[in-house]
This record gives sequence, C-alpha cells and structure tokens, in this order.
Amino acid sequence: MGLRIVVLEQDSVKASFRAPAFDHEWVAYPVSSREQVRQRLRGAAIAVVNKVRIDAEDLAALPDLKMIAVAATGADNVDLAACTARGVVVSNVRGYAVETVPEHVMMLMLALRRSLFNYAADVGAGRWAGADTFCLFDHPVRDLHGATLGIIGGGDLGSGVARLATAFGMKVIFADRKGAARPREGRVSFDTVLREADVLSVHCPLNEETRGLIGAGELARMKRDAVVINTARGGIVDEPALAEALREGRIAGAAVDVLSSEPPRDGNVLLAPGIPNLIVTPHMAWASAQAMQALADQVIDNLEAFFAGRPRNRLA
Repeated sequence: MGLRIVVLEQDSVKASFRAPAFDHEWVAYPVSSREQVRQRLRGAAIAVVNKVRIDAEDLAALPDLKMIAVAATGADNVDLAACTARGVVVSNVRGYAVETVPEHVMMLMLALRRSLFNYAADVGAGRWAGADTFCLFDHPVRDLHGATLGIIGGGDLGSGVARLATAFGMKVIFADRKGAARPREGRVSFDTVLREADVLSVHCPLNEETRGLIGAGELARMKRDAVVINTARGGIVDEPALAEALREGRIAGAAVDVLSSEPPRDGNVLLAPGIPNLIVTPHMAWASAQAMQALADQVIDNLEAFFAGRPRNRLA
C-alpha cells in the first residue's frame, strides 16, 4: 500500500481532485473538528487541510506525518516552526485566486462607493415610487475614476486589484510596512496611505506583525468619506473598532469577506444589526469555480512534487 493521504476538509473545496500519480491511499472527510485531527491523521504520511488547526502537540502525536498540504495560501492555522523542527514539509497553493479575489474586491468597492445596497433597499421599500422627481438621491454616489486606492500587501492579490483599479482610472498607492523608517521603492509610508486613500484594501497575511494592523487609531486618521475592504484575514482589522467607526461616521463604509472566527457560531460584532454601510460576505471571494479547480489541481501538483523529492511552494 502506498502513502496514506488524509483530506480533513473535502467540502471546503468544491472541485475534483485528480488522483496523485504515485501509489497512495486516499481518505477524505467532508469536514473535521479540531478534536478529530489526531485520530484521523494517525498513520497518515500526508495531510491535506484548509482551515483546521495543526499545532506542535498534534505533530508530536503524529510521527508518521511527513507533509502538510494546505489547500489555501494563508497557513496561519499550521505551526510552521514546529513543522520545521520536526522536518515536516508544508506547502501552500499560490496564484489560484489572482482573478477571482480582485474581481470580488472591485464588486465591493463599487457597491460601497455607489451606495448600491442602500438604493436597492430604498426601491424595495417603495421609496422611489413615492419620490417627487424621476430619481432618488438620498445616498452619496462616488466614482472610482480619479479616486485613490491604498493597498496594504503587494503580493499577487494586491497587484491584481491594482491592475483592475488602474483600468477604472484610479490612482493606486501601495503601503510600506507600518513604522518603516523610509518607504521602499514603489511604496509610500503606511500613514500616507491611511491619510490619502479613498478606498483602503487589505491583502497582507495574518501574523504577529499584522494582527490588529488597522485599529481605532488608524481608522481615525482616514478620510471621513473613505471605505475599507478586507478580503485577507479577519484579525488584521480590529472588528470592534471598525463597527464603532462606522456607527460614528468616522469612515463612510466597509466591506469584509473574513471574520476573526469562522464560521461565526458565537456571533461577531460586525454581524450586529444597524451598522451603516457595511457589507459582509462569507469568506467566498476566492471561490469561483475556476479558482476552486485551479486550487485542487495545485494541491495535487504539490503532493506529486513532494513524492518526487522536490517539494514546491514550501512554507516549512
């Protein structure tokens, strides 16, 4: 019998995995809880995961585990230092969402700047039918053309958003690291981006440096008619601070595709009723049919490269 491959979250990828081109045993579970990780990975050489956590204690209990294939780009759910110490290869997938996430960001950007959902709600409530003139002008409508887009994170996704935004006629600026003494070439200071952006879009990974990167102080330094979009990770933007800034009108709007805990079984401050001009989508910016299949194909590419002794897309 070949290498035992265990997929812990098959239902998180709505695509078909082709069979790896080496002798193997494939075991797939639709979903797995945190408590089921060790039991289900016992005897496995390769684990395929998406968001379920694997920590140092799990690795210590799984001596047969040689590789973790993350079916995502972000890998904050895997203890990379512990994997490195134990010689466990960790590979992620990259570049599969370079079209779908930027398109989602542009959709959110347009919806916020043009007050899409406010106007749709007004029509549904019969307010247009009762208007004195042929149109309804109750909410601000702002063009993307000529507006400044500030991007935090200059990887494939941030660059993809910049490409589409440029086509809309936006001015695009990339933020350097928070607190950097001198901006790198092609970047401007973090504070300058906060001050100048009409739209701020977050595309950096979640780590100790970026957790809470956008908090009450950062939101207070933004324009009052600016909007914030986060399709990266929920912990990067301070959620209570964002809710308060929206309620108090310190910024004009926000859209998030991610929350600090997913799914939000215990609720979330951003899901409270009455927060104005807030759009929340359920972590599906990456989930076009084309992107899903590209992700599944790349996971298998990573498994085959590992088996061949040439691991690719390594994080550990």
